[in-house]
Amino acid sequence: MRRGSQARRGVTGAAYACALTLMLAWSLAPVVWQGLTAIKPDAQITQVPTAYLPRPVVWTHVAELWARKPFGTYLVNSLWVSAWATLVCVALGAMAASALARMRGGSRSGVLLALLGVSLFPPILLLLPLYEGVRALGGMNHPLALIVPYAALHLPLAVWVLESGFRAIPREVDEAARLDGLGALARLWHVQVRLAGPSLATAAILVFIFCWNEFMLALTFMTRDSSKTVTAGIASVGGVSFYEIPWGQLSAAILIATLPLVALVLVFERRIVSGLTRGAIVE
Repeated sequence: MRRGSQARRGVTGAAYACALTLMLAWSLAPVVWQGLTAIKPDAQITQVPTAYLPRPVVWTHVAELWARKPFGTYLVNSLWVSAWATLVCVALGAMAASALARMRGGSRSGVLLALLGVSLFPPILLLLPLYEGVRALGGMNHPLALIVPYAALHLPLAVWVLESGFRAIPREVDEAARLDGLGALARLWHVQVRLAGPSLATAAILVFIFCWNEFMLALTFMTRDSSKTVTAGIASVGGVSFYEIPWGQLSAAILIATLPLVALVLVFERRIVSGLTRGAIVE
């Protein structure tokens, strides 16, 4: 019996390992191909049959990318817009989540379901009214044209992540702070925010990633090179026709734009998982 059980565990472990390997290969293959394309000579990129490895390795695509376009400006703009949108979104989400976490009965679930329902609407439905509003206010090519919509669109996500973290804080801690004379905002800042740190970090990282990757609003509202974010900037790298698309420069641009997010997730992986699971079994 023991040998049979060990054999079954071995087969199960091997199956899990194969599944994880396939998932990893499926996920990393586009990234690896993008990286190889970024360092291939132009002749090898369109070569038939396909040249899988670059011979020789060249860095001209990266140099041409920075020479043709203000790519550094695109990165700074994305960092600025994403950081401010994340700050506003998480701050508002923390206040909403703190109130929701102290609600009892089905009212809390009703509000959370309403937030989930709102988040299911595609952002393209808001494109025309947002465009008319931004244009009427003279906000085209201004960072606020992206910061405000980004914060609003990702607020349901922030509230959902933060609510579980605030709900995990014992009510006795909140009551003790209230008896000590702390007001609602003081309790939020001095007590709840510090105890819900993992959830705050998780919400901030997720919102930042979504803001960094957003394309539709950035392409619509940012028309000047000096104000474009990295996603809109990548769209402007292409050639005038299919046969003139600079595949090497596009690959280099996508790789450079992706690396900060990959580094962010790798550094804060444990905190993200901790924040997502915090409060899962606490009522």
